[in-house]
Formats: sequence, structure tokens, C-alpha cells
Amino acid sequence: MSTIENLSEAVQRGRVKDVLALIDLGLEEGLSAQQLLDEGLLRGMSLLGVRFKANEVFVPEVLVAARALNKGTERLKPALIASGVEPKGLAVIGTVKGDLHDIGKNLVKLMMEGAGFEVIDLGIDVSDDAFVAAVREHHPHVLLLSALLTTTMRQQGSVIQALIAAGVREQVKIMVGGAPITQSFCEEIGADAYAPDAASAAEVASTFIAA
Repeated sequence: MSTIENLSEAVQRGRVKDVLALIDLGLEEGLSAQQLLDEGLLRGMSLLGVRFKANEVFVPEVLVAARALNKGTERLKPALIASGVEPKGLAVIGTVKGDLHDIGKNLVKLMMEGAGFEVIDLGIDVSDDAFVAAVREHHPHVLLLSALLTTTMRQQGSVIQALIAAGVREQVKIMVGGAPITQSFCEEIGADAYAPDAASAAEVASTFIAA
């Protein structure tokens, strides 16, 4: 296999040492930082995302692969900066007020980063005002709202209403997700998209950027 193919495979297997060595080898061979990022690191994470959706791999494998991806991106960063490579887009993510769950949110963040996004994580129990402030400050392409409880899912609609009141709703695409969330609920509260899992969230967000 080529260096690029080996790099993609190393990411999927979560082999940090191999990822770093292959990045160094690729740069020595004259491969561009963009190519190593897109066809090696990000493609590896994307392929793992497909397998995750198909229940062929599970959360532990995704977390290990994400660590390898992050270490690889750190190694590539100087070369990426030197060549002027920019992130695909900017996303803000958080779990809504009253909800302290973060495993699902963290998985979505990892998949978004794996798809080439810069992600600002507001954490858990995030107030409506904090989401509004983040949209005003960072001007993200996508805002991702997580809720894992039936008692907090309505808070996603509250965030959207707060964005409307603040006059910034039209500046950002809003995605919702979490165990109790459905497509019909997404439409009811006026969100732009619903994603049933982390890999799907990254795919949908990417379509917004492409559009």
C-alpha cells in the first residue's frame, strides 16, 4: 500500500506512532500537507465513521482513532499553516441547559473534527444566552445542540427562539440530536437538520458547507 493508504489504515486502527511516522515519511516523499490531511487522516476517520454507523466498530475504537487523528493533525499543523490550509468550516456544539450528558456530544465533536471542521465545544448545561453569545462571537457555519433527556429536549427549541429574538438565527445552520430527538421534533422546533448518530451529523454538516 502507499504511504497515504497506510496512514488512513493507521488512523482507523488508532496507532499513534505509525500515524506520526507515516506523516513524516509522506512529507519526505513530497506529499502535500493537504493531501496527507484529506486522503490520509480525514479519509481514515471517515471510513471508520461508516463502519461505526454500520455497528462494525464501537465507541472505544472511535475514541482511540480520534486520538490518533488529533496527534496526527498536531504533527501536520506547521506544514498546514505554511501552506495556508484552512479548516472546512467552523462549528459550535453544546449540551443544552439542564442536561449533564456529554458522551454523545463528544462523539459528534470527534466526527466533526474528523470531517475537517474546527469545533468550539461549549460543554454541558449550556444556557440559551451562552449559545447566542457563541454565535455572535464566533460566527459558526453550524450550531449543534445535544439533549439526552425527554425533560431537556424542549430546551433545544428554547435556544432557537433565543437566537431568533437576538436576530442571529439566520446566520447559522442548526442541527439537533440526542436519544429522544426525532426528525419530526426537529421540524417542530424549527431546526435545520436532525442526525441520528455522530457519523451522520458530520455528513450533514459537510453538506451545509458544500451548499
